[in-house]
Amino acid sequence: MASDSPESLMTLCTDYCLRNLEGTLCYLLDNETLRLHPDIFLPSEICDKLVNEYVELVKTDSIFEPHESFFTLFSDPRSTRLARIHLREQIVQDQDLEAIRKQDLVELYLTNCEKLTAKSLQTLVSFSHTLISLSLFGCCNIFYEEENPGGCEDDCLVNPTRQVLVKDFTFEGFSRLRFLNLGRLIEGVNVETLLRPLASLAALDLSGIQLNDVGFLTQWKDSLVSLVLYNMDLSEEHIQVIAQLCKLRHLDISRDHLSSYYKFKLTRRVLNLFVENLANLTSLDISGHTMLENCTIPSMEEKMGQTSIEPAKSSIAPFRGLKRPLQFLGLFETSLCRLTHIPAYKVSGDKNEEQVLNAIEAYTEHRPEITSRAINLLFDIARIERCSQLLRALQLVITALKCHKDDKNIQVTGSAALFYLTNSEYRMEQSVKLRRQVIQVVLNGMESYQEVTVQRNCCLTLCNFSIPDELEFQYRRVNELLLNILNQSRQDESIQRIAVHLCNALVCQVDNDHKEAVGKMGFVMTMLKLIQKKLADKTCDQVMEFSWSALWNITDETPDNCEMFLNYSGMKLFLECLKEFPEKQELHRNMLGLLGNVAEVKELRPQLMTSQFISVFRSFEPILRLLPQGISPVSQHWATWALYNLVSVYPDKYCPLLIKEGGIPLLKDMIRMASARQETKEMARKVIEHCSNFKEENMDTSR
Repeated sequence: MASDSPESLMTLCTDYCLRNLEGTLCYLLDNETLRLHPDIFLPSEICDKLVNEYVELVKTDSIFEPHESFFTLFSDPRSTRLARIHLREQIVQDQDLEAIRKQDLVELYLTNCEKLTAKSLQTLVSFSHTLISLSLFGCCNIFYEEENPGGCEDDCLVNPTRQVLVKDFTFEGFSRLRFLNLGRLIEGVNVETLLRPLASLAALDLSGIQLNDVGFLTQWKDSLVSLVLYNMDLSEEHIQVIAQLCKLRHLDISRDHLSSYYKFKLTRRVLNLFVENLANLTSLDISGHTMLENCTIPSMEEKMGQTSIEPAKSSIAPFRGLKRPLQFLGLFETSLCRLTHIPAYKVSGDKNEEQVLNAIEAYTEHRPEITSRAINLLFDIARIERCSQLLRALQLVITALKCHKDDKNIQVTGSAALFYLTNSEYRMEQSVKLRRQVIQVVLNGMESYQEVTVQRNCCLTLCNFSIPDELEFQYRRVNELLLNILNQSRQDESIQRIAVHLCNALVCQVDNDHKEAVGKMGFVMTMLKLIQKKLADKTCDQVMEFSWSALWNITDETPDNCEMFLNYSGMKLFLECLKEFPEKQELHRNMLGLLGNVAEVKELRPQLMTSQFISVFRSFEPILRLLPQGISPVSQHWATWALYNLVSVYPDKYCPLLIKEGGIPLLKDMIRMASARQETKEMARKVIEHCSNFKEENMDTSR
């Protein structure tokens, strides 16, 4: 079973401080700007944690309130020190980087920060003397600046938002920079000119950039140990340059095989060239490539002996020249991953669970298009087979869903995989902490996407948990999300059914404070609207029954919710349902159970004894059916109370009807039941006493 050990003290304190900045580290200047208390000094270990955790909370926690002036807390290195920070997506803007420009950053990762413009390029220069590692992955606007008032020069490239491309920026002065990620750099930037000033690059990522000439890479042939050219359309010239980078330990020339514009085909000769010239290689990724010629050994030889990672036995012929097995070999969506003898400790592919999990692990951060397909394979494994690495699988899917909260494909495949990975078969292997993480990402998905498939998957996954116990830590949030689903004008029938079921379970066996809080969210009105819609359609289905059951649960010992039921025309719907569906016993049980709750509120009883309500009871059969139900004392009590009121107020009409329909023996049987309430029994005796005062031959039973 996964560990349920608590979070570290550092993590707990960081989280608390970020959620209570004004009560801990800061005060509010002019009611709008955060300021650090003057007696506080924080080292980089704490500041880095605060910034990185803040970004995570803004991205994944809907109830966390971001602060516009948060980054200004780190503007003065005399009181706060930053060294290694990771910023993502819409959270960071130009002014945020500007606020921390005096910091001596060593590591700065900017991922998909589309709001950053060329102003932030100038801020980067402030870090040039200390920066060792920099990522600008997906920062598609960082090389654009606003167009000059007089228009732009003829040689300026102009994007659709009327911004001009900056051409004169280079990494001049970034003397310590060793690790650089320019993945998905916008077209038009001269990469060679940009990078030329860097003297000794160790790692370079040019994912998604199309370069016809990469000869400039040889200037780092004595220092470059990692090169990523994912989705670059390669040529023979590219291969020859790569073969000269003799210090390479990690080479990634993988591609998304669904992108049809790649002409390059991988050959046996190319792999031989890598093996012969890149002697230090420990990691190679050729995922998605089409093999132009056969790179495998003969079929009979390939199947001989036990599975081995020894290069000498490799099923991929060129890799027999390796001196040692690779640490990682990327073969996802290639035919090579299905071979028997693959000379690598870790392989990404689609052959089995291990390869699929390796693929999710390797590609989640920057390749959602690949990750979603890998998670889809994991979904099939979890659905059809038994997942043998459950905890790893769950953690990887959770990470992918958190990392790509706004990616529809990952949300669809990830939420579907979670449904199978959290079912009862795997429950004993999962810790409370892990299951709470699942709930968090499921609720994130429900918040971010109104799309039918995501909503259905998320609701189904929640059904795998003990309700309400396991959802109580997010009780208000989950109720709000479910009510939002049920209040949509257009609803998928299956989602509606699951959502009502969840709502019903959430208000069952919880304290009255929870019920009252949910009632104030509009729970009662939402259920009544669903009932009204089903009545209009003349349909009595699970949604109808669950809605009445939910109302029964939420009104139990909560007078405010009972009053809401009456105020929102609940009695009218009650009567209409009795009339429309006279034979639906389970429905009547839920409805009368609800009315029993209302009847227990003394102040509300007069509203029940309306002429319209009384006129329904041409027969006591629906009420009498509840008297023998020893398992439901509330229903017994309500039924007896209704009989007592009717025979007391209108004895001439209802005493003979009760006698005629056999009510007296049923009341006597109920009095003898040990499970019946004492006050119910007393009321039953009064009903019998009323009826005994009338002689049957003198009573009008025509009604």
